[in-house]
Amino acid sequence: MSFRAIPRGLAASTRTCTRPIIAYSSSSSSSSSSSSIRCLNAGRTQSANGLSSRSQQSRSMATAEHAIANPTLAGIEKRWESMPPQEQAELWMQLRDRMKVDWHEMTMQEKKAAYYIAFGPHGPRAETPKGEGVKVFVQVMKYVAISFVVFYTIRMFANPPPKTLTKEWQEATIEYAKVRHTKPPPPPPPPNKNKKRK
Repeated sequence: MSFRAIPRGLAASTRTCTRPIIAYSSSSSSSSSSSSIRCLNAGRTQSANGLSSRSQQSRSMATAEHAIANPTLAGIEKRWESMPPQEQAELWMQLRDRMKVDWHEMTMQEKKAAYYIAFGPHGPRAETPKGEGVKVFVQVMKYVAISFVVFYTIRMFANPPPKTLTKEWQEATIEYAKVRHTKPPPPPPPPNKNKKRK
């Protein structure tokens, strides 16, 4: 941004503020002086905001026009994980600005780096280390074995099943009912191993 643009921006902001001052100048001199101070302060902040936004725009346009240096992109696949997050963010912003131009103008290294950063095997997309499946299988089997040990330990200290559930007790109940000429309870169904489940 050139120095000539600063007075224009300041003049434009003061022009918009001087109109209300003229309209209210007849009311009181103290209110007009305070409003003129506010007007000047507003002009300064507007020009400062304009300068910062224009410098950011010019910086992004400069990075979009010029290719990123080759040493910055060389071996990015090996260096990306070890780079500090600040450098990763800066490089990604440079590549993002660079991708706004036509892709035919980008270098091959820029294309490869942009693809790797966007879709490469790093972070949550990183490949699982070798032997990960074996470790998972061993841990699952360990916890299954622990659950069996806990289950059978609890069963050891549990009360025995009631004696009325034994086969002998049920047969004796049927014989007793036949002797007394009462209708015996139905016999328990035999276990059917070939029973189809629906």
